[in-house]
Amino acid sequence: MFEVEISVIVPIYNIENYLEKCINSLLSQKFDHKYEIILVDDGSTDSSPQIIQEYMDKDSRVKVITKPNSGYGNSMNR
Repeated sequence: MFEVEISVIVPIYNIENYLEKCINSLLSQKFDHKYEIILVDDGSTDSSPQIIQEYMDKDSRVKVITKPNSGYGNSMNR
């Protein structure tokens, strides 16, 4: 495991059409520091949770917080 220096937080709600492009873009970034990507699933009802799981399985930088739908602000605060 590595020590994280940057956390990129992305709220997710039913964005299956854009999610892979978003995650791939974040994973391809060249930060000078070690980083993690925290995807906050705000109760998605599409295939977003399955897509997130696939990325978590193949890259340890991808983390997820799953919660019932309560909006963008609550997701970011979480």
